[in-house]
Amino acid sequence: MSTPEALVTSPGPAPTVSPRDAPATETWDCPFGQQKIQPKHRDRLAIVYVRQSTPHQVLENRESTELQYNLARRAVALGWPNERVLIIDEDQGRSAQSAEARLGFQRLLAEVSLDHVGLVLGIEMSRLARSGKDWHQLLELCALFQALLADQDGLYDPTDYNDRLLLGLKGTMSEAELHILRNRLNQGRLNKARRGELSCHWPIGYIRLPSGELAFDPDEQARAVVQTVFDKFEEWGTVNKVLRYMARHQIRLGIRPHHGLNRGELEWRRPCRETLLNILHHPVYAGAYCYGRRPIDPRRKRPGRPDSGRIRVSAEGCLVLLRDRYPAYITWDRYQANQRMIEENRARVQSRGAVREGASLLGGLLVCGHCGYRMTVHYDGPNKRLNYLCERRQTDYGEPLCQCLAGRGLDELVARQVMRVLEPAALELSLSAAGQIHKERERLHNHWKHRLERVRYEAERAARQYNAVEPENRLVARELERRWEESLQAQRQLEEDYRRFQAEQPRELSSEDQDTIRDLASDVPALWKLPTTTAADRQTIVRHVVEKVVVAVQNNTEYVDTTIHWIGGMTSQHELLRPVGRYEQLRDYDRLMERIVDLRDQGQTTREIAEWLTREGWRTPRGRKTFRSDTVRKLLSRKGFVGSRPVASQAGDVLGSDEWWFGDLAGKLDMPQPTLYSWLRRGWVSARQLHGRHGRWIVWANQDELNRLQRLRTRSRSWSDDPPPDDLAIPKPRPDT
Repeated sequence: MSTPEALVTSPGPAPTVSPRDAPATETWDCPFGQQKIQPKHRDRLAIVYVRQSTPHQVLENRESTELQYNLARRAVALGWPNERVLIIDEDQGRSAQSAEARLGFQRLLAEVSLDHVGLVLGIEMSRLARSGKDWHQLLELCALFQALLADQDGLYDPTDYNDRLLLGLKGTMSEAELHILRNRLNQGRLNKARRGELSCHWPIGYIRLPSGELAFDPDEQARAVVQTVFDKFEEWGTVNKVLRYMARHQIRLGIRPHHGLNRGELEWRRPCRETLLNILHHPVYAGAYCYGRRPIDPRRKRPGRPDSGRIRVSAEGCLVLLRDRYPAYITWDRYQANQRMIEENRARVQSRGAVREGASLLGGLLVCGHCGYRMTVHYDGPNKRLNYLCERRQTDYGEPLCQCLAGRGLDELVARQVMRVLEPAALELSLSAAGQIHKERERLHNHWKHRLERVRYEAERAARQYNAVEPENRLVARELERRWEESLQAQRQLEEDYRRFQAEQPRELSSEDQDTIRDLASDVPALWKLPTTTAADRQTIVRHVVEKVVVAVQNNTEYVDTTIHWIGGMTSQHELLRPVGRYEQLRDYDRLMERIVDLRDQGQTTREIAEWLTREGWRTPRGRKTFRSDTVRKLLSRKGFVGSRPVASQAGDVLGSDEWWFGDLAGKLDMPQPTLYSWLRRGWVSARQLHGRHGRWIVWANQDELNRLQRLRTRSRSWSDDPPPDDLAIPKPRPDT
């Protein structure tokens, strides 16, 4: 920097001090400790660091800026030539709170680290840094590379203990001064906020009067759109549905910008999710004044983004909350209910989440009766089979699943109970449905009316402007004529769109529509099963009457204890049968086996036992009410029994000499029954069949045959490559044939 009048310089070659910066007769008193300056210091640069905290200070505090630039003369007085004095002033208008965005300070550190600096001058230590970290970093580098520091009070050597102690104290005082000044300003701001007088930007749907008071936006359409946001969120409970509704009907928000050329002018912009969330979160819409709603979290700060790191706190967590201060769109109770709904819609373990599009009816409402965690929804297999799992302990601690149950039966149970609850309110539901449809259509028609009024006003205004211009002034008249034509074209287009909307959705419900609504509401189960009723609609209905459903499987059996907690505090107890994987999981498994063995001892065949079990109402693990003979046979084999047979008194009438039941012979030979069946098909055993082609097989085998079959059993099983010899494969003839 060649002149002190210039305030900002860009990095470049080391500037020099011009002769006009100081008269030739002017002298500088050398500070105490000049003997600390050695020739090695004068061989390097003397850097003058110039900084002002804000752009306002740069423009208004000229004397302070001039005083900092004059430090270059002091460097000359200490023995540095003009060409070896470097002025760094890139940080004009930047705070010394951090070195993050201060390129000049970073350049200073780099020069010191390169051993280019012998002296660093600043008007005071606060100009260099107001952060202990940044100040001590500079101090350590100057001590390492033996660079001196100087201010108005003296000259310091950071390698000297006393000077280092003094410099550390100055840095501490500089940092403390920043916090003292900031605290003084913040306390004044907070004191004004406690009175509710600290003004802030007006939110959507409000304006700031010249007196400083906050009032409703005078534009009727702007107020109606804000009210629509709250009404639709109360109806649907999710921001996404409100956003899709506004996009589908082309509803825009009336926003008055806080900055720019159109400051305070009404502009219509399409809504976004973040804007709708800000409307729903802001306490001002419930008439409350708040301060400190968006504090800064230092952990979330991002380099180069000064406004980053802001978090949202609840209204109760604000520094100042004063209720009933402003005109309100909603009540305070409704505002708190909206906050609870938004919090519950978050996809977290402790919240039930928003309504989903899946087939699950109880997603987010189901709670494990054993551990108390919310159960999750899973869709398995190609058919998307619904299951509810309690997997929190497995996810967090690697433990087994707490419990798992199929979702179809549980959903049907809860649906039946909900239908029973809603059945007495059929007439009220029909009236409510008709009223809601009429109110919704009236709302949309009013929105179209506001849009038509606005576009007609724009067309009339363009016409007045065109008529007010002098006809000879064609330079202006042509532009105004073009604007008038565009306004008329927009008006015609909007009127045509409104006529199409009226044809699709008339304002009043017809008698046929009212009869349809009444019939549907009187038959709630039929309405529930309609193809037009989506899974999300059913979930929404359930959430209006059910708070949560607690389920607990009884000892890993098919019985599930189900408790429905209804809205309002009532509960109902139910017992549900779920499908399980094994017969051993059935609660009455022992009684079932006792019954099967008892029927077997009575001489019943497996088919007859299966028919008896079906008639008596026994269930399979999958919940089926019919049994099959092969199922009975498998159950008997697990208990060591080989199928069903006649009682002992009748066995002699069935089995002949040296004859075996098929299963008994397989057990005698210690081989699987399917292997013995394959020998039967190959003709390797001699057998007969009872009661025709569907009866049981009886095998003849005397001691010699048993020995042959045993040797065949111990032979290699590669029969296709090495068939057994005839003496092993051909059975011996029966003595009675």
